Amino acid sequence: MKRAAGILLPITSLPSRYGIGCFSQSAYDFIDWLKEAGQTYWQILPLGPTSYGDSPYQSFSTFAGNPYFISLEALVSEGVLTEEECGGADFGSRADDIDYETLYRKRYPLLRVAYERSRVTENPSYLRFAEENDWWLSDYALFMAVKERFGGVCWTEWAEDIRLRWGFALDYYRKELYFDIEFQKYMQFKFFEQWYALKAYANGKGIQLIGDIPIYVAMDSADAWAHPELFQLDEHNMPCAVAGCPPDGFSADGQLWGNPLYRWDYHRATGYAWWISRLEYCFKLYDVVRIDHFRGFDEYYSIPCGAESAKEGHWEPGPGMELFRAVEQRLGWHEVIAEDLGYVTDSVRRLVRESGFPGMKVLEFAFDARDSGSANDYMPHNYTENCVAYTGTHDNETIAGWFTSITEEERQMARDYLCDHFTPEKLLYKSFVALAMRSNAKTCIIPLQDYLGYDNACRINKPSTVGINWRWRLTQSELSEELKEEILAVTKRYGRMNWE
Repeated sequence: MKRAAGILLPITSLPSRYGIGCFSQSAYDFIDWLKEAGQTYWQILPLGPTSYGDSPYQSFSTFAGNPYFISLEALVSEGVLTEEECGGADFGSRADDIDYETLYRKRYPLLRVAYERSRVTENPSYLRFAEENDWWLSDYALFMAVKERFGGVCWTEWAEDIRLRWGFALDYYRKELYFDIEFQKYMQFKFFEQWYALKAYANGKGIQLIGDIPIYVAMDSADAWAHPELFQLDEHNMPCAVAGCPPDGFSADGQLWGNPLYRWDYHRATGYAWWISRLEYCFKLYDVVRIDHFRGFDEYYSIPCGAESAKEGHWEPGPGMELFRAVEQRLGWHEVIAEDLGYVTDSVRRLVRESGFPGMKVLEFAFDARDSGSANDYMPHNYTENCVAYTGTHDNETIAGWFTSITEEERQMARDYLCDHFTPEKLLYKSFVALAMRSNAKTCIIPLQDYLGYDNACRINKPSTVGINWRWRLTQSELSEELKEEILAVTKRYGRMNWE
């Protein structure tokens, strides 16, 4: 990755007419805006369909796309929806917020109408898509259709015959839910048709897309249901242990994620075939792939199923470099960012170094005693060239909000480091952005909220909380000419300009 800059902004946070950011014209306009601001990268969050809690890191599938991102405007242009139908649906009252419950109730009926008018089975592009993606699409579409039939409950609560995928039950539901299954496939076809069009547009403008994949899949997913052999499940396909992370300065009880853990001995015996197919798929979707919780490949935190908190967990060895050697041998070299945050040990540092992937440096952690890692790792004067610098990530406070939450002693330390005791606190975010941008890191990614100087009301996610996250959305007026020129100036100043 060349010396360059980018912006972190979830698709969901784009301005939009219908309740949530999506692949509509506003996404294309944002790419133009990025280009004019001198940026090279647009980093997004995972694109999968979200479940309870709305987290993109807990998805019904590691391969499918979120139907919320399908542009309704594009479906109107196709003639399968009307402006009146879309405008007549209530998607929430606030342009700067996402009402997920309302989206669920209003968006899917519109997409169903579009499917029923589409005559999709007469479309050669759809038939080709369905055939080429059958290896994951058929299981996913059946999973979602059956899930709907059972009232949306987790598949572990389904009737035993379909929960354990007995042959006659699979045949029955494939026939019984034929059109519901086809509807799911239609939504995936439209999602990927629109995504690849957007990606082609971005690449044509010299903008590279940084995708994000969770290390784990959700328990309530087509992956866990269709391929229980990949995970640490018992004979009834129930988890033996689940994922999370231990207590730290941000959470006294740790984090209990609940994802099933991988059966690494099985993956090793298959030559890591599932991981190779997963990453091959992602390398087509994105220009650069960020792998979340990379340290879990060195050691993963195993929590007994049924535990009340993550305190009861322990560390187990992961596959290490063996996995990434297998991937490179099969797929060649690809651009990857290793999310190596959290409790970082010497063996984690060694894994990141041996992989050759750039790790992440989060500026907030340099001055915050709550972080359990080494503060020295995050001091900008210690950044190596082969890393990606951030002021913060989607899981962090905004830089402005963070500065008010740390102790007075930490604020003093940060100002000493900046050699800046005079800038008013309300403008100090600019100094932190400049500090990350002028670091030695080859790549610097700044959350858009930090360029705007917004406080924690605009935070994307607060880990271990539900119902308040993944909701923040931009309005069109916030993507101003003034902001664009300011970002362009700081990008030029520190040698990160996109000259393509």
